[in-house]
Amino acid sequence: YLSAMGLETWAVRSRPGVPVAVPVATGPAPAIPADAANAAAAPTSKQREAAYDWAQLKERVAACTRCGLAATRTQTVFGVGNLHAEWLVVGEAPGAEEDRVGEPFVGRAGQLLNSMLRSIGLARDDVYIANVLKCRPPHNRDPLASETNECLPFLDQQIALLKPKIMLSVGRIAAHNLLRTDVSLGRLRQKVHTFGAARVPLVVTYHPAYLLRTPAEKRKAWEDLKFAREVFARG
Repeated sequence: YLSAMGLETWAVRSRPGVPVAVPVATGPAPAIPADAANAAAAPTSKQREAAYDWAQLKERVAACTRCGLAATRTQTVFGVGNLHAEWLVVGEAPGAEEDRVGEPFVGRAGQLLNSMLRSIGLARDDVYIANVLKCRPPHNRDPLASETNECLPFLDQQIALLKPKIMLSVGRIAAHNLLRTDVSLGRLRQKVHTFGAARVPLVVTYHPAYLLRTPAEKRKAWEDLKFAREVFARG
């Protein structure tokens, strides 16, 4: 970038006891290539939403048109719950009912999630619930990588604002996106993972919708919930 600005020749200017190198322009500075200038100015994904509080972030999500899901959604599904919660539950994406109501985990899957939380002494109002994606993918298909990349900064800022003590990731897609892995859900269970620079403890379990389709796995989910409770208790 210095070369592109024409700052190629340097001379040494001294202050008392401190030599300081300063640039000396040798001629008209050439124009900085547009792509280089844009790359230098472009914020990182975390920086993109880092200045916004809860209300502003919700407005940003509601107005988002970063990917094609904006054209097919009924409404965005921001998140719901206690803004001072120590537990954060993260799912993958809204379904048809969530897209209609505008709240994550409603319907039968939501009722089962509520029961799962109650089993470890938590009410729905005690936690905060959000999804990796804020819009429903058509026909409940798996999210595309481009869609999750555009949406994750919103979740990053929700986590930064909430500062949870523990995260419970429900479902394969949520776990894969939060942990940046493609390891099977079975191999991710019963382990303490961490998320972000704050290294928030993260525990993985099955999605309530999956458990409704496969009731035999509820025993494993119960083991995961007890494990998460133990991790939280250990601090």
